[in-house]
Amino acid sequence: MFKGSSVAIVTPFKDDKIDEVCLRKLVDFHVENGTSSILSCGTTGESATLSLEEHEQAIKIAIEQSNKRIPVIAGTGSNSTKEAIVLTKDAARLGASASLQVAPYYNKPTQKGLYEHFKAIADSVDIPIILYNIASRTGINILPETIARLERDCKNIAGVKEASGSLEQMSQIKNLCSKDFALISGDDTLTLPVLSIGGVGVISVVANLVPKDVADMISAFEKGEIEIAQQIHYRLLPLVKSMFIETNPIPVKTAMGLLNMCNPDLRLPMCHMLEENEAKLKKALKEHGLLK
Repeated sequence: MFKGSSVAIVTPFKDDKIDEVCLRKLVDFHVENGTSSILSCGTTGESATLSLEEHEQAIKIAIEQSNKRIPVIAGTGSNSTKEAIVLTKDAARLGASASLQVAPYYNKPTQKGLYEHFKAIADSVDIPIILYNIASRTGINILPETIARLERDCKNIAGVKEASGSLEQMSQIKNLCSKDFALISGDDTLTLPVLSIGGVGVISVVANLVPKDVADMISAFEKGEIEIAQQIHYRLLPLVKSMFIETNPIPVKTAMGLLNMCNPDLRLPMCHMLEENEAKLKKALKEHGLLK
Protein backbone atom coordinates (compact mmCIF):
# COMPACT_ATOMS: atom_id res chain seq x y z
CA MET A 1 0.00 0.00 0.00
CA PHE A 2 3.00 2.32 0.40
CA LYS A 3 4.12 2.23 -3.23
CA GLY A 4 3.33 5.03 -5.64
CA SER A 5 1.76 8.41 -5.01
CA SER A 6 0.02 8.86 -1.68
CA VAL A 7 -1.65 12.21 -1.15
CA ALA A 8 -1.43 14.11 2.13
CA ILE A 9 -5.00 15.27 1.63
CA VAL A 10 -6.16 18.68 2.85
CA THR A 11 -8.99 18.96 5.36
CA PRO A 12 -11.58 21.28 3.77
CA PHE A 13 -13.45 23.58 6.15
CA LYS A 14 -16.77 25.38 5.87
CA ASP A 15 -17.92 27.71 8.65
CA ASP A 16 -14.97 26.40 10.70
CA LYS A 17 -16.24 22.81 10.51
CA ILE A 18 -15.04 19.93 8.34
CA ASP A 19 -16.72 20.20 4.94
CA GLU A 20 -17.82 16.58 4.58
CA VAL A 21 -19.32 16.97 1.11
CA CYS A 22 -16.12 18.48 -0.26
CA LEU A 23 -13.87 15.93 1.46
CA ARG A 24 -15.84 13.08 -0.09
CA LYS A 25 -15.48 14.68 -3.54
CA LEU A 26 -11.72 15.01 -3.02
CA VAL A 27 -11.42 11.33 -2.09
CA ASP A 28 -13.25 10.38 -5.31
CA PHE A 29 -10.98 12.74 -7.27
CA HIS A 30 -7.92 10.87 -6.04
CA VAL A 31 -9.38 7.43 -6.63
CA GLU A 32 -10.15 8.46 -10.22
CA ASN A 33 -6.71 9.99 -10.89
CA GLY A 34 -4.32 7.23 -9.92
CA THR A 35 -3.48 8.10 -6.31
CA SER A 36 -2.24 4.95 -4.55
CA SER A 37 -3.42 5.82 -1.03
CA ILE A 38 -4.77 8.72 1.00
CA LEU A 39 -3.18 10.13 4.13
CA SER A 40 -5.85 11.72 6.28
CA CYS A 41 -4.91 14.12 9.10
CA GLY A 42 -1.31 14.71 8.15
CA THR A 43 0.42 18.07 8.40
CA THR A 44 -1.24 19.14 5.13
CA GLY A 45 -4.58 18.15 6.68
CA GLU A 46 -4.00 20.67 9.50
CA SER A 47 -3.93 17.91 12.10
CA ALA A 48 -2.43 20.25 14.68
CA THR A 49 -5.66 22.25 14.92
CA LEU A 50 -8.17 19.39 14.66
CA SER A 51 -9.92 18.29 17.83
CA LEU A 52 -9.86 14.60 18.74
CA GLU A 53 -13.44 14.35 17.48
CA GLU A 54 -12.50 16.00 14.19
CA HIS A 55 -9.54 13.64 13.76
CA GLU A 56 -11.95 10.74 13.99
CA GLN A 57 -14.47 12.43 11.70
CA ALA A 58 -11.95 13.18 8.93
CA ILE A 59 -10.47 9.68 9.02
CA LYS A 60 -13.90 8.06 9.10
CA ILE A 61 -15.10 10.08 6.08
CA ALA A 62 -12.00 9.17 4.06
CA ILE A 63 -12.38 5.47 4.88
CA GLU A 64 -16.10 5.43 4.10
CA GLN A 65 -15.71 7.30 0.82
CA SER A 66 -12.72 5.31 -0.39
CA ASN A 67 -14.81 2.20 0.25
CA LYS A 68 -11.71 -0.01 0.02
CA ARG A 69 -10.93 1.27 -3.49
CA ILE A 70 -7.61 2.62 -2.17
CA PRO A 71 -6.07 2.39 1.31
CA VAL A 72 -6.41 5.17 3.86
CA ILE A 73 -3.44 5.96 6.10
CA ALA A 74 -4.37 7.80 9.30
CA GLY A 75 -2.14 10.50 10.71
CA THR A 76 -2.42 9.75 14.39
CA GLY A 77 0.87 10.99 15.81
CA SER A 78 1.22 13.24 18.84
CA ASN A 79 3.89 14.55 21.16
CA SER A 80 2.01 12.70 23.91
CA THR A 81 2.49 8.94 23.66
CA LYS A 82 -0.81 8.27 25.43
CA GLU A 83 -2.72 10.52 23.02
CA ALA A 84 -1.04 8.92 20.01
CA ILE A 85 -2.08 5.48 21.26
CA VAL A 86 -5.70 6.61 21.68
CA LEU A 87 -5.79 8.16 18.20
CA THR A 88 -4.13 5.13 16.60
CA LYS A 89 -6.47 2.65 18.27
CA ASP A 90 -9.44 4.71 17.10
CA ALA A 91 -8.10 4.75 13.53
CA ALA A 92 -7.57 0.98 13.58
CA ARG A 93 -11.13 0.51 14.85
CA LEU A 94 -12.46 2.68 12.02
CA GLY A 95 -10.67 0.54 9.44
CA ALA A 96 -7.56 2.55 8.58
CA SER A 97 -5.04 0.53 6.57
CA ALA A 98 -2.03 2.03 8.38
CA SER A 99 -0.96 4.84 10.68
CA LEU A 100 1.56 7.64 10.16
CA GLN A 101 3.46 8.56 13.33
CA VAL A 102 5.32 11.85 13.43
CA ALA A 103 8.25 12.26 15.82
CA PRO A 104 7.14 13.96 19.05
CA TYR A 105 7.38 17.70 18.50
CA TYR A 106 8.49 20.29 21.08
CA ASN A 107 9.46 17.63 23.69
CA LYS A 108 12.75 16.88 21.86
CA PRO A 109 13.14 13.35 23.26
CA THR A 110 16.40 11.40 23.11
CA GLN A 111 16.81 8.56 20.63
CA LYS A 112 15.91 6.20 23.50
CA GLY A 113 12.76 8.21 24.12
CA LEU A 114 11.87 8.09 20.43
CA TYR A 115 12.36 4.33 20.40
CA GLU A 116 10.15 3.81 23.46
CA HIS A 117 7.48 6.21 22.13
CA PHE A 118 7.14 4.49 18.75
CA LYS A 119 7.40 1.00 20.23
CA ALA A 120 4.57 1.70 22.69
CA ILE A 121 2.34 2.87 19.83
CA ALA A 122 3.25 -0.07 17.57
CA ASP A 123 2.61 -2.53 20.39
CA SER A 124 -0.88 -1.10 20.93
CA VAL A 125 -2.25 -1.98 17.46
CA ASP A 126 -1.92 -4.55 14.68
CA ILE A 127 -2.04 -2.17 11.70
CA PRO A 128 1.20 -1.14 9.97
CA ILE A 129 3.01 1.93 11.29
CA ILE A 130 4.91 4.42 9.13
CA LEU A 131 7.36 6.63 10.99
CA TYR A 132 7.48 10.30 9.97
CA ASN A 133 10.83 12.05 10.20
CA ILE A 134 10.63 15.83 9.72
CA ALA A 135 13.07 17.57 12.04
CA SER A 136 12.33 20.98 10.50
CA ARG A 137 8.94 20.85 12.22
CA THR A 138 9.57 18.60 15.22
CA GLY A 139 13.05 19.71 16.30
CA ILE A 140 14.35 16.13 16.47
CA ASN A 141 15.84 13.79 13.85
CA ILE A 142 15.06 10.07 14.02
CA LEU A 143 18.45 8.52 13.36
CA PRO A 144 18.78 5.61 10.90
CA GLU A 145 20.02 3.36 13.72
CA THR A 146 16.86 4.08 15.73
CA ILE A 147 14.67 3.36 12.72
CA ALA A 148 16.47 0.06 12.09
CA ARG A 149 16.10 -0.95 15.74
CA LEU A 150 12.37 -0.18 15.65
CA GLU A 151 11.89 -2.23 12.49
CA ARG A 152 13.75 -5.13 14.07
CA ASP A 153 11.80 -5.03 17.35
CA CYS A 154 8.30 -4.16 16.08
CA LYS A 155 6.73 -6.42 13.48
CA ASN A 156 4.30 -3.73 12.28
CA ILE A 157 6.72 -0.82 11.82
CA ALA A 158 6.82 -1.05 8.06
CA GLY A 159 8.32 2.15 6.68
CA VAL A 160 9.34 5.75 7.12
CA LYS A 161 8.22 8.98 5.50
CA GLU A 162 11.56 10.74 5.21
CA ALA A 163 11.53 14.53 5.08
CA SER A 164 15.03 15.12 6.41
CA GLY A 165 16.12 16.31 2.97
CA SER A 166 19.23 14.13 3.27
CA LEU A 167 19.69 11.45 0.62
CA GLU A 168 22.71 10.28 2.61
CA GLN A 169 20.52 9.60 5.65
CA MET A 170 17.94 7.87 3.49
CA SER A 171 20.66 5.69 1.98
CA GLN A 172 21.79 4.73 5.48
CA ILE A 173 18.21 3.71 6.30
CA LYS A 174 18.16 1.49 3.21
CA ASN A 175 21.47 -0.06 4.28
CA LEU A 176 20.41 -0.73 7.87
CA CYS A 177 16.81 -1.89 7.36
CA SER A 178 15.41 -4.94 5.59
CA LYS A 179 14.68 -4.88 1.87
CA ASP A 180 10.95 -4.86 2.63
CA PHE A 181 11.12 -1.70 4.77
CA ALA A 182 9.41 1.11 2.83
CA LEU A 183 11.41 4.28 2.27
CA ILE A 184 8.88 6.98 1.31
CA SER A 185 9.76 10.47 0.19
CA GLY A 186 8.29 13.21 2.36
CA ASP A 187 9.39 15.93 -0.04
CA ASP A 188 7.92 16.37 -3.53
CA THR A 189 11.17 17.80 -4.89
CA LEU A 190 13.04 14.62 -3.92
CA THR A 191 10.58 11.96 -5.04
CA LEU A 192 12.54 10.96 -8.14
CA PRO A 193 15.95 10.94 -6.39
CA VAL A 194 14.48 8.87 -3.54
CA LEU A 195 13.11 6.34 -6.03
CA SER A 196 16.61 6.07 -7.50
CA ILE A 197 18.07 4.91 -4.16
CA GLY A 198 15.35 2.35 -3.53
CA GLY A 199 12.40 4.38 -2.30
CA VAL A 200 8.90 3.18 -3.08
CA GLY A 201 6.98 6.42 -3.53
CA VAL A 202 5.95 9.70 -1.95
CA ILE A 203 3.44 11.13 0.48
CA SER A 204 2.75 14.20 -1.58
CA VAL A 205 1.47 17.74 -1.11
CA VAL A 206 1.35 18.71 -4.79
CA ALA A 207 -0.73 15.60 -5.57
CA ASN A 208 -3.65 17.50 -4.05
CA LEU A 209 -3.60 19.49 -7.30
CA VAL A 210 -2.09 17.14 -9.90
CA PRO A 211 -2.46 13.55 -8.65
CA LYS A 212 -2.13 12.00 -12.12
CA ASP A 213 1.18 13.78 -12.81
CA VAL A 214 2.75 12.47 -9.60
CA ALA A 215 1.38 8.96 -10.14
CA ASP A 216 2.58 8.96 -13.77
CA MET A 217 6.10 10.03 -12.78
CA ILE A 218 6.44 7.16 -10.32
CA SER A 219 4.87 4.68 -12.75
CA ALA A 220 7.28 5.73 -15.51
CA PHE A 221 10.26 5.23 -13.20
CA GLU A 222 9.01 1.78 -12.16
CA LYS A 223 8.67 0.80 -15.84
CA GLY A 224 12.24 1.88 -16.52
CA GLU A 225 11.09 4.90 -18.54
CA ILE A 226 13.59 7.16 -16.79
CA GLU A 227 13.57 9.96 -19.36
CA ILE A 228 9.78 10.28 -19.13
CA ALA A 229 9.98 10.31 -15.32
CA GLN A 230 12.63 13.04 -15.51
CA GLN A 231 10.49 15.13 -17.87
CA ILE A 232 7.54 14.97 -15.46
CA HIS A 233 9.84 15.76 -12.51
CA TYR A 234 11.18 18.92 -14.15
CA ARG A 235 7.74 19.99 -15.33
CA LEU A 236 6.39 19.60 -11.78
CA LEU A 237 9.30 21.36 -10.08
CA PRO A 238 8.10 25.00 -10.38
CA LEU A 239 4.63 24.01 -9.15
CA VAL A 240 6.13 22.05 -6.26
CA LYS A 241 8.32 24.99 -5.27
CA SER A 242 5.25 27.23 -5.20
CA MET A 243 3.66 24.93 -2.63
CA PHE A 244 6.27 26.01 -0.10
CA ILE A 245 6.64 29.76 -0.61
CA GLU A 246 4.76 29.96 2.70
CA THR A 247 4.22 27.32 5.36
CA ASN A 248 2.37 24.20 4.16
CA PRO A 249 -0.64 23.91 3.79
CA ILE A 250 -1.21 27.64 3.17
CA PRO A 251 -0.18 27.62 -0.54
CA VAL A 252 -1.82 24.32 -1.51
CA LYS A 253 -5.11 25.24 0.13
CA THR A 254 -5.00 28.69 -1.46
CA ALA A 255 -4.37 27.05 -4.83
CA MET A 256 -7.29 24.67 -4.33
CA GLY A 257 -9.49 27.65 -3.57
CA LEU A 258 -8.36 29.38 -6.76
CA LEU A 259 -9.15 26.18 -8.70
CA ASN A 260 -12.57 25.80 -7.03
CA MET A 261 -11.57 22.47 -5.50
CA CYS A 262 -12.41 23.50 -1.93
CA ASN A 263 -12.78 26.56 0.28
CA PRO A 264 -9.34 28.04 0.96
CA ASP A 265 -10.25 28.42 4.66
CA LEU A 266 -7.42 27.81 7.11
CA ARG A 267 -7.38 27.64 10.89
CA LEU A 268 -5.27 30.01 12.91
CA PRO A 269 -2.35 30.20 13.34
CA MET A 270 -2.37 29.35 9.61
CA CYS A 271 -3.54 32.49 7.81
CA HIS A 272 -4.11 33.93 4.33
CA MET A 273 -1.06 34.29 2.09
CA LEU A 274 0.76 37.57 1.67
CA GLU A 275 -0.41 39.31 -1.50
CA GLU A 276 2.99 39.12 -3.21
CA ASN A 277 3.26 35.39 -2.51
CA GLU A 278 -0.24 34.72 -3.79
CA ALA A 279 0.78 36.45 -7.03
CA LYS A 280 3.74 34.05 -7.32
CA LEU A 281 1.44 31.11 -6.67
CA LYS A 282 -1.01 32.23 -9.37
CA LYS A 283 1.88 32.56 -11.81
CA ALA A 284 3.01 28.99 -11.11
CA LEU A 285 -0.55 27.68 -11.52
CA LYS A 286 -0.91 29.50 -14.85
CA GLU A 287 2.43 28.25 -16.13
CA HIS A 288 1.41 24.69 -15.28
CA GLY A 289 -1.84 25.15 -17.18
CA LEU A 290 -4.09 24.86 -14.13
CA LEU A 291 -5.28 28.47 -13.95
CA LYS A 292 -6.41 30.59 -16.89
